[in-house]
Order: sequence, then structure tokens, then C-alpha cells
Amino acid sequence: MDPEKLLLDICRSIVDTPDMVVLNRSETEDEITFVIGVAPDEMGMIIGRHGKIAKAIRTVVKAASAGSGKKVTVDIR
Repeated sequence: MDPEKLLLDICRSIVDTPDMVVLNRSETEDEITFVIGVAPDEMGMIIGRHGKIAKAIRTVVKAASAGSGKKVTVDIR
């Protein structure tokens, strides 16, 4: 499964305004970095209590991209 599409689908299903979700991807030889942007008032929905939702999102995306052989980082801004 494509980790980029998976990440977008997860984030869009969590927030109230899915049109405001923006995903930027940067890739180097050994690392892929995804930067998620959401509306400022919906940041708490993506992070969750004590960061539990953010941690779960990172875990799922890393598992989806395990076959790529690259380190995957998900930043929420």
C-alpha cells in the first residue's frame, strides 16, 4: 500500500475539514519525510491526548512503508 495515500486518508478521516489537510513529501537516499499540515484549530485532533493518535499514525505509516528500506518520518505542523 502507498504510505502517502494511507497517511492522507487517515488524517482526512480524523479532522472536521478534510480539505484543509496538506501533505508534503521530501525524500533522500535513505529517508522519507512526510509533513502533515492541518487547520490550526484541528491540530489537537491529529495529535490526540498525550500524542497517542500521532504515535499510532506514525506506527501505521512506518509499517506500510517497511518494504521501501528507508527510514520514514511523519511530522505534524
